[in-house]
Amino acid sequence: MGEESQASDGKVVLKRKITLFNGVGIIIGTIIGSGIFISPTGVFSNTGSVAASLIIWLVCGLLSTLGALCYAELGTSITRSGGDYAYIYTAFGPLPAFLRMWIALLIIRPTTQAIVALTFGHYVVKPFFPECSPPQDAVKLLAAVCLCILTAINCISVRWTMRIQDVFTTSKLLALVVIIISGIYYLCSGHTENFERPFDGNYSAGNVALAFYSGLFAFGGWNYLNFVTEELQDPYKNLPRAIWIAMPMVTIIYVMANMAYFAVVSKIEMMTNPAVAVVFGDRLFGGWRWVIPVFVALSTFGGVNGVLFTSARLFATGAQEGHMPAFFTLFHVDKQTPIPSLIFTCFFSLLMLTTSNVFDLINYFSQTLWLSVGASVVGMLWLRRVKPDIPRPIRVNIIIPYVFLIAIACLVLIPAITNPKDTAIGLAILLSGIPVYYLCVRWKGKPEAYHTFSGCILRFLQKLCSCIYVDSIEKLADS
Repeated sequence: MGEESQASDGKVVLKRKITLFNGVGIIIGTIIGSGIFISPTGVFSNTGSVAASLIIWLVCGLLSTLGALCYAELGTSITRSGGDYAYIYTAFGPLPAFLRMWIALLIIRPTTQAIVALTFGHYVVKPFFPECSPPQDAVKLLAAVCLCILTAINCISVRWTMRIQDVFTTSKLLALVVIIISGIYYLCSGHTENFERPFDGNYSAGNVALAFYSGLFAFGGWNYLNFVTEELQDPYKNLPRAIWIAMPMVTIIYVMANMAYFAVVSKIEMMTNPAVAVVFGDRLFGGWRWVIPVFVALSTFGGVNGVLFTSARLFATGAQEGHMPAFFTLFHVDKQTPIPSLIFTCFFSLLMLTTSNVFDLINYFSQTLWLSVGASVVGMLWLRRVKPDIPRPIRVNIIIPYVFLIAIACLVLIPAITNPKDTAIGLAILLSGIPVYYLCVRWKGKPEAYHTFSGCILRFLQKLCSCIYVDSIEKLADS
């Protein structure tokens, strides 16, 4: 079935076009986006310590790997696309799943795409303003252009989307290899002054939690392959393989890249300049300093591509269960791309470009993100108890999810105590989904005018985008 676009009964299904190499590319390409070029400042500014920062980066990699292992069990036992949404739906039912979709629609996905796109815009403009900060309007405009171009490509072809992901993943890895080798050479040349008294710093539990937010943001994307398992070839084997290949590579690259940054960039520069890679390039490459902003722009371009691709599939999965408007489940009849979902995702991301403060955006959405990740892992443990007979090609040791959940509890609760305002806003947005759920999803006696209006919109989009309903491989209730 995976290789045919139309089944024998005439229903449209999705081809399994994503290979193991593509899967590794999605994970690495989505993780290594803007984070490694922005988050070092966020981590260090909250600790003031070189050693503590490097330890946080290492622990972030280990925590992300633990989470990825838990998601390997979830993704191979619930092979349906949708990631967290599908897992929470299967474990706890429709209302918690709808709330996960609600915060993904309003906070998590648009904010993530805006952060990465803004970083792209900043580094594209930076070479033209070497002595000062680039104009924020130019940065936002380039971020919007990036989002629109990649949305168009995602609408046109899955294959071209995957080619972009593969090519830009290779480019960004080469860029980081250049940074790491240059930094190690600089360090071995005797420039160790920045590593003197490495544990000196001024940090509290709240600041350490915020430092973890920045570090874990840079690792964000380790679960994104779970959103497209219906299009992954042989998901039982290739999902865990992709995780095992990608996560150790990213962790090693990140720790070594930060060592290179600390070897070249002073503590004061690290705390005051978010574009740490530009300072690094200016210090080492002289007339070739423009290379670093170009590499960062390539990296973030691929990052936006990966987030757009998976976001559209998440909303399409929600629409298949009646939790999102029906047009989200429309795929192009030939190209098999969710055109209406991609356009809507792009629109919400463009709205988030009204701000350019990256660190505020990171802190704002991190609590809701990790709350939903924790709910998925709790759901995994719950399913082990209530549905022990579900096939589990991968079954992780029980210690792994518990350690991961303890870490998530700290990440959610400590900032809630130290910064209650952002927590209250996030919870208010989450809880606002409850009346929306009962009004738009559970209420079956809607007026006839409502159905007529929604039907007109649906038929208009079907004709405009040449789309048709895609029949899901599996239903959540059967998982």
